[in-house]
Amino acid sequence: MAVSGEKVYLGGLARRLVLDGLITEEAARKYFDEANKKKNPLVTYLVEQKVLDSQTIALSASEEFGVPLFDINALNDEVIPRGLVDEKLVRKHHALPMFKRGNKLFVAVSDPTNLQALDEIKFQTRMSTEAILVEEDKLTRAIETAMDEDGASMDDLLDDDLDNIDFDDPDAEPIDDIDSDIDDAPVVRFVNKILLDAIKKGASDIHFEPYEKSFRIRTRQDGILKEVASPPMNISNKLTSRIKVMSRMNISERRIPQDGRIKMALSKSRAIDFRVNTCPTLYGEKIVLRILDPTSAQVGIEQLGFDVEQREAFLTAIKKPYGMILVTGPTGSGKTVTLYTALNILNEPDINISTAEDPVEITVAGINQVNVNPKTGLTFAEALRAFLRQDPDIIMVGEIRDLETAEISVKAAQTGHLVLSTLHTNDAPQTLNRLNQMGVPAYNIASSVLLIMAQRLARKLCGKCKQEEQLPNELLIKEGFSEEDAKDLTTFKAIGCDHCVNGYKGRVGIFQVMPISEAMENLIIQNCSTNELVEQSASEGVLTLRESGLRKVKDGITSIEEINRITKD
Repeated sequence: MAVSGEKVYLGGLARRLVLDGLITEEAARKYFDEANKKKNPLVTYLVEQKVLDSQTIALSASEEFGVPLFDINALNDEVIPRGLVDEKLVRKHHALPMFKRGNKLFVAVSDPTNLQALDEIKFQTRMSTEAILVEEDKLTRAIETAMDEDGASMDDLLDDDLDNIDFDDPDAEPIDDIDSDIDDAPVVRFVNKILLDAIKKGASDIHFEPYEKSFRIRTRQDGILKEVASPPMNISNKLTSRIKVMSRMNISERRIPQDGRIKMALSKSRAIDFRVNTCPTLYGEKIVLRILDPTSAQVGIEQLGFDVEQREAFLTAIKKPYGMILVTGPTGSGKTVTLYTALNILNEPDINISTAEDPVEITVAGINQVNVNPKTGLTFAEALRAFLRQDPDIIMVGEIRDLETAEISVKAAQTGHLVLSTLHTNDAPQTLNRLNQMGVPAYNIASSVLLIMAQRLARKLCGKCKQEEQLPNELLIKEGFSEEDAKDLTTFKAIGCDHCVNGYKGRVGIFQVMPISEAMENLIIQNCSTNELVEQSASEGVLTLRESGLRKVKDGITSIEEINRITKD
């Protein structure tokens, strides 16, 4: 609703928002003044204070100034010209250079009237500039990614400061009587370099593996293990002891598995945690470090890999006041990131969120997180009982492993709480039967479960080296494509270059999102088989993991070989 008959003395985007009836003129003046005091653009202030959402502002700006709205998440971040514009200028004006075309630089802005930004960028780069309108929240995330100061500091550390990385944990007990061999400078530098290299490459795990005549170090990058070093056998014990000391483990105990943590400070604002586990093997202790990067849980839902229908079904479910949402898949399939993406969406000052995990992998401000510890009696079930006495709105259970945890979770979902959890099953329909096999009655499952989602992580083809390949229609149809899709389908294959690993760079989620419909509830109550649920979900348009993966192939995101690796026909 526009304001008619009033003389509005505001200019630019503020005037448009008033005319559209989104804010009053008085409020617009107030927000404008407050934004100036904080030295923030008006759009940034409105979104941060939750006066208006990014999309509403962007649509008004697009209509008012005739500038098309662009989804910056669809832009390959490899084409962003880094270093072309000073970081202070980018942050001052909240404007990000997106790509070059000849001597023209296209700049992402959330307020197209910000001509000063375009002029200053034009002056600095000596290129003509053109504004591209994007949503404020997406622009903020893109700027943080492109202007990541920590990336630069890590590069410096790798070359210049391997001896002096801060691993101090203020809550940990001091270490006494450390063997001087463990703190040998070469050993310290070598371990630090392995850890930093793994972080820089985006690895998820580091494996230190002793054998009879060799010692191997591998990292898991994009789901694939790759050997990165083979240090001499005569320093293998020193490497093992160094990591155990860093993890606050007992270095004299080599007969039983141990668990520990390492905290590495990369800068004043960013730290990386490592979850460390040792296991005695035939020729020494194997050590595996899981890299826990808090920024991995701060991705937007758009970046997970959902199709439009899947994203809407997921968002609809998590915004329900009560019920249960289950995410399934093998270890390393991205379940934790998906759940924390949902919790970040739900994390508001008026919502009480509690999580029980084994262990807590990602710490988030505003969420009450509990490390379960069966040795002390703090199991998932005990943590759930405690949560229910603490006025919760949303509960996240790291994993439903037994009947007791399942029963309490179901009862919580039935009594006004939203419960999120994980299970280890192959696909969504099997999850319902798994709960039933645990001993949860069918009527309780039907009345509590809102949505089940199975997921995998597929490697994305490198945008710089992927090549088209022409496959016969018969082969495409055999892989699962329809005859219509196979006619004009162009697929891509992995090649490999200096910017990727064997033709792949990064990963994307492959999902089977199955909302529990009324028809499914009736089938569950009747103790139906998994096959009956599969048929019902297919009739309701639920994509299988395989079908979801083939869509990613069709969109040129990944290859048929990769989908064959992570799914079955």
